[in-house]
Amino acid sequence: MQGTLVIACGALAGELKDIINRNKLDTLSVECLPASLHNYPDRIPRAVADRITRARERYEHIFVAYGDCGTGGGLDRLLDQEGIERLPGAHCYEFFATSPVFALVQDAEPGTFYLTDFLARHFDRLVMRGLGLDKHPELYPMYFGNYRRVVHLGQTDDLEAERAGRSAAAKLRLSYERLIVGYGHLQTSLIRLESVV
Repeated sequence: MQGTLVIACGALAGELKDIINRNKLDTLSVECLPASLHNYPDRIPRAVADRITRARERYEHIFVAYGDCGTGGGLDRLLDQEGIERLPGAHCYEFFATSPVFALVQDAEPGTFYLTDFLARHFDRLVMRGLGLDKHPELYPMYFGNYRRVVHLGQTDDLEAERAGRSAAAKLRLSYERLIVGYGHLQTSLIRLESVV
């Protein structure tokens, strides 16, 4: 049997690799599911369940690197049945920023569309094409009519990610703010996992 498997959202792959390498978390293995599942959150629990079933014979411990991510509690119900822990928070914005910081940002302006570095870099594929806005711009008001700003919760101080975030905000016709939050609960959760294995 191997150590711990982290079943993760593909949007976290780069961050997971960086955290594992920087902190020498050698007992952790990672398997990522497609980031595009976020456009169909009802499919996330089933995809995670399939990975859990395949991993049970090979790994001593399993951890899920997802928030609820729009599953309406479906992921939590699955993980409760399986006895498996996941990241704290409703979504990556909350676990990257940490719950107290995210609450302050959200309370300041409920009409906020959030970006991570990954989402900023892949905005056209996941949002523009993923939601059909490239072919149906008339959908903008339906999707984004109630938003007032974009807040880019950056994991690193990367100028390329910032440029991508500014471009995304311009496409949505929203103001842009950037807050470098780092890896938040993702990093602390992985370090804790390594210490209990």
